[in-house]
Amino acid sequence: MTAPANLRPLALLAALALLSACASGRDLGEMRPELGDFRLSHNITVDANAQQGPLSRPAEPGAWKQAIEAEVARRLGRYEGDRLYHVAVHVDAYILALPGIPVVASPRSALIISVNLWDDALGRPLNDRARQFTVLESLSGESVVGSGLTQSAEQQMTNLARNAALMIENWLAENPHWFDPDLDTPPPSARAVGDGA
Repeated sequence: MTAPANLRPLALLAALALLSACASGRDLGEMRPELGDFRLSHNITVDANAQQGPLSRPAEPGAWKQAIEAEVARRLGRYEGDRLYHVAVHVDAYILALPGIPVVASPRSALIISVNLWDDALGRPLNDRARQFTVLESLSGESVVGSGLTQSAEQQMTNLARNAALMIENWLAENPHWFDPDLDTPPPSARAVGDGA
């Protein structure tokens, strides 16, 4: 018997929270030339229906919205193209690692989001279906034994939001035809948009 669809993100988070984290998103790095004419307009995150995973601290109402919007603005707001785009993020589920868990079973914080990119001039999203990302916290001296032991919930959320913004930037860079009118044919990676992460 398969798990109900609304429980699958939580099951995935529970498994992934014990794995190693993705690369750090603390430094913005070089701007991506693939983003061409991109300029961030609306930057919207909805977190009202986010599912709290097992062994997780609760998130304050609106806290994910604040954290993700701040990091998306920090990373994508530096692009100064001539065409406006809107980034819409839905927080599906999360785990904010609890303090006091033994090191041998110390979970890592994790986040699942779904993202749509809207072209302002066209008035529609450019991806056929929301692109889902599973985001893990970055490894650091504070999180190597589990961030629940060393970080506040706000620090954990900032870590995840930074990594989420980096993953969104990388996804946009994988689809340069969205930002360059001279590229009429989508690259192969674009045809798989919406297949999930």
